[in-house]
Amino acid sequence: MKRILLATAASAVMAAAGATGAVAEPVNIGIILGFTGPLESITPAMANSAEVAMKEASDSGKLPNGITLTPVRADSTCIDSAAATTAAQQLVSSQNVAAIVGADCSGVTVAIANNVAIPAGVVMVSPSATSPALTTIEDNGFFFRTAPSDARQGEVLATLVKEQGIEEVAVTFTNNDYGKGLADSFTQAFQAAGGKVLISAAHEDGKADYSAEVAALQASGAKTLMVFGYVDQGGVGIVQASLDSGAFESFFFADGMYGQSLIDKIGDEINGKVIGTLPGVSGEAADKFAAYAQANGMDPTGTYVPESYDAGALIALSIAAAGSADRTGIRDRMMDVANAPGEKIYAGELAKGIELAAAGTDIDYVGATGVELVGPGEAAGSYRVFDIVDNAPHTVGYR
Repeated sequence: MKRILLATAASAVMAAAGATGAVAEPVNIGIILGFTGPLESITPAMANSAEVAMKEASDSGKLPNGITLTPVRADSTCIDSAAATTAAQQLVSSQNVAAIVGADCSGVTVAIANNVAIPAGVVMVSPSATSPALTTIEDNGFFFRTAPSDARQGEVLATLVKEQGIEEVAVTFTNNDYGKGLADSFTQAFQAAGGKVLISAAHEDGKADYSAEVAALQASGAKTLMVFGYVDQGGVGIVQASLDSGAFESFFFADGMYGQSLIDKIGDEINGKVIGTLPGVSGEAADKFAAYAQANGMDPTGTYVPESYDAGALIALSIAAAGSADRTGIRDRMMDVANAPGEKIYAGELAKGIELAAAGTDIDYVGATGVELVGPGEAAGSYRVFDIVDNAPHTVGYR
């Protein structure tokens, strides 16, 4: 598999923001996401969103000592922990990043956190790693995420299934930390609500044919299939094989299955057969981000696009509050800038937030997703519920 370490043109200039707190212009910030792998169709928009936040912060001219933030991209692959660890080590050692946006998929996020970021004392802010296992890693306070844990998503999905009057389901999940964690969370919540999971089976990504997996799922007798997979990998293969064989009447998707690429590949047959969830909010924060995103060429409803903006923004605001790009300083100010009390800061208002934070004034970063970090750097979060109609996903509500 191709391995990439991408940098913007400006990143040719090395940053000198290390653990000692010395700074120079510019300061490198890592962005490690799955530019190849099962989420490659959604990754560019995520990276761009984080970079928009960094540019907004840099253009304000208000960061300590006049520093600017230079995003440096690296490929997590989403699924290859060894490759992701190597890429992250290059960010930390060669590119001397002050902090990292990422990673994306839960398994590689755990590997990078444990093997690179935490030992080096580098903050990670993941916009999309949702495994419940990340709640309990020994992170010394260096790991944060702007997407809520799948412990919550499983509960939301269980409620949605029950509300549809469905009492029995089959579950398929990608065979990794993300898939298993979500399947376990959903199963526990659904069974507690009186539902029955007739079969729960892992699937492997990268196969050309999923007819055998679908046949085993269909043999359970369930008419509804929960798909906890990836939009560009095994998940779409499972759905296609299910539709080809008429195995299931309806599907429920989790966040990894949200994306226009799935609809474009499968076609009209998917319309009216899906209910799904992904992190999302409504209200003032969402409205302000939607306007800001559209003005900056972004789709505000894109998968993890709001969460990626928030990840980049939180790093910038923590640098302002710390007075430098010192790695430990960023860690120590993250919860302060993210939570009340303080003046609310929304998307597009980073100049204001940086100025206040640098002056020692309390801020409460609301951002694109109504950011509230709880416990060990966890996002409280809420979920957008969608269906698929007329070959496009449509929002039907929030939970």
